[in-house]
Amino acid sequence: MDNSRSAVVQGASRGIGLEITRQLLRRDPGLRVWATCRAPEETEDLEDLAVSSAGRLTVLPLDVTDEDSVERAARRFGEATDRAHVVINVSGVLHGPRFRPEKKLDHVDSDALHAVFAVNAFGPLLVAKHFHRFLRHDERSVFASFSARVGSISDNRLGGWYAYRASKAAQNMITKTLSIELARVAPRAIVVGLHPGTVDTDLSRPFQRHVPKDRLLTPAASVASLLDVLDALSSEDSGRVFDFRGTEVPP
Repeated sequence: MDNSRSAVVQGASRGIGLEITRQLLRRDPGLRVWATCRAPEETEDLEDLAVSSAGRLTVLPLDVTDEDSVERAARRFGEATDRAHVVINVSGVLHGPRFRPEKKLDHVDSDALHAVFAVNAFGPLLVAKHFHRFLRHDERSVFASFSARVGSISDNRLGGWYAYRASKAAQNMITKTLSIELARVAPRAIVVGLHPGTVDTDLSRPFQRHVPKDRLLTPAASVASLLDVLDALSSEDSGRVFDFRGTEVPP
């Protein structure tokens, strides 16, 4: 059984997930990283990173909308090691080929609601279900899921975006609930949500028109800040949501 420090990055095929994987490998030469995505055979950048990692990066298939897929990835991870020090959920969906964020109630669509909740809320919960046993040890561990400021109920001043707002608010409740359960068996475990800011990715690209250039972050800048935030957290921070500056996002 490998006793190296280990990290899992869920949703690592491109964008922020790929950048997190790259920076984790760079920041900690002793870290082994398992990067997951729906179709590893279609992710040339991730495969190239694995080849150059000298065996420190393993790529696994995982689709958060398919629980069997999550369970298989966890089983593969458990064959190599019995503990994880960092698990980061990156996958999120705001729009798709057949739906966009709702501007008003009339735009709400049942199929879109199910699709958005499946990835943004249920996905991190299923990852937690199958990977939490690897966080139950006496060393510091972190379970982080990408949230969003628009998931804050108290900060909602504009309305709209029903599915995305509600799914992220649900995810934040899952984060809080998981933090309570893990604290009972792993006092050094930290469970948090992360708001990466407005990052220049496929998720935000259709909505960047009104974002000032100085507030649009590159994936590299956002990830570097977020990893610094994670490094500075303690168990007292568990159950909360933080942005890339380390500022708490209110519930």
